[in-house]
Amino acid sequence: MTPTLYLVPTPIGNLADMTYRSVAVLQEVALILAEDTRTSGKLLKHYDINTPMRSFHMHNEHQQVAHWTQELPELGTLALISDAGTPGLSDPGYLLAHHCLAAGHQVITLPGANAALPALMNSGLPNHRFAFEGFLPPKKGRKTRLQALAEEPRTMIFYESPHRLPRTLRDLAQYLGPERAASYSREISKKFEESQSGTLASLREHFEKTPPRGEFVLCVAGL
Repeated sequence: MTPTLYLVPTPIGNLADMTYRSVAVLQEVALILAEDTRTSGKLLKHYDINTPMRSFHMHNEHQQVAHWTQELPELGTLALISDAGTPGLSDPGYLLAHHCLAAGHQVITLPGANAALPALMNSGLPNHRFAFEGFLPPKKGRKTRLQALAEEPRTMIFYESPHRLPRTLRDLAQYLGPERAASYSREISKKFEESQSGTLASLREHFEKTPPRGEFVLCVAGL
């Protein structure tokens, strides 16, 4: 049997978004690496998954990636999950997958929940080609990235936290133009899910009057 790392998406809000296959894989693997074992523990308990867990997050992945790559042949199977969504998309995952493939192991990513694609479809913006940008750099490299994105022809997808959202909308309006078409989706799959389309200027004005709450996905039209 080829040593196999599974990247398993987990719900981004609604526990019912967990797939049957994801549950089965998490029940069958030898070990689960979780971004936060306390958060993931609630998910595993809900689905009666008793597989042992270990912590693997952005603060320790560089130190642990070699260890788990070497341990995988002995374990046989290993699953990686993040707190929410698909591992590797603005979450730990890339490094472990990269090292496992380089060592000759198999990597299988299961389809499942993520915030980017539902937000893109909700936006009504062109989706035949798009650029996933994740989080903009908070300081170093931010201006350079924004200047480059001003010429991006594809629809752009950004993740953003509520406390940084006003600044990001202001910066995007400055470098891409205030009338650039845009939309936001927040709390996808949760009780207070919301999406709204407009321009960068109108979205900025909206959040000057209404304090942003929840986790956001911004979609911005390309040039």
